[in-house]
Amino acid sequence: MKQQMVTLALTGFFLVAANPLWASDKVELTTRVSGVVDEVLVKSGQRVKKGAVLLRLDKTILQARFAEAAAEQTRAQADEADAKRDLERAQELFDRTVSSSSELEAATLALLRAQAALSVANARHVIAQQNLIDAELKAPFDAVVSAVPGGPGTVVVADCQPRPLVILESGQP
Repeated sequence: MKQQMVTLALTGFFLVAANPLWASDKVELTTRVSGVVDEVLVKSGQRVKKGAVLLRLDKTILQARFAEAAAEQTRAQADEADAKRDLERAQELFDRTVSSSSELEAATLALLRAQAALSVANARHVIAQQNLIDAELKAPFDAVVSAVPGGPGTVVVADCQPRPLVILESGQP
């Protein structure tokens, strides 16, 4: 599949606080995640309101990653609960002088590892959830679309210097 740059250009209006005059600028927008454009919801010359969805990426892979992260989170929660029970048992046995301090230390370390794994799983879940949200490109202010060079099927690559998907133009009303 050939990679293409998708650029949507919007012309919008905003008031510059330091100057009572209206200013005209172009703002280039892109998605924060990689994917394939599923649908473009705007046309060149169309007025859009702040928050309007301009385009959507196909969410199939992002939803699968979210489900995977949720499963990992559930597993990590169960592992943490097991480690807590093991530590309680080890502490009880140690208190009754039935087991050694090394067994108690091992149970403590196992709990710490389980808690660290849960923290990682929670972070991955948050990232996967945010990636789903970021698969929709929204207008950051009221604007007019000035160009839509790409369309459904366009491959978007989010990297250090991403290609613009939307260019917003602000100017005098």
